Amino acid sequence: MSTQPRNKRKTLNGVVTSRSGRKSIKVTIAYKIPHPMYTKVINRKTVLHAHDEKDECKVGDKVEIMETRPLSKLKRWRVIRVAESVPDIEEVAAETAEALQAEAGAEESSN
Repeated sequence: MSTQPRNKRKTLNGVVTSRSGRKSIKVTIAYKIPHPMYTKVINRKTVLHAHDEKDECKVGDKVEIMETRPLSKLKRWRVIRVAESVPDIEEVAAETAEALQAEAGAEESSN
């Protein structure tokens, strides 16, 4: 039995806008098109439901998704990789608190 190579599948880049349950995310793909009559540039977006097998995506991450077979009623895409990850809010808050404490300590020692 010979194996045939499968067709090339579409890949898109977008931003995770929602996590709706385990291993499910919504990815928004923004694009611009000119208005047909007035030629003003209009911002448009497409929202796709994608499968996140590793459950690693967070809201705000930039991800690359690939077309796949239907996985559920709405999911027809899956995450290939996380292109750019946003830092956790807790980490940012902790770093900011440490910086403020260090700054306050430096002011007290100089007075």
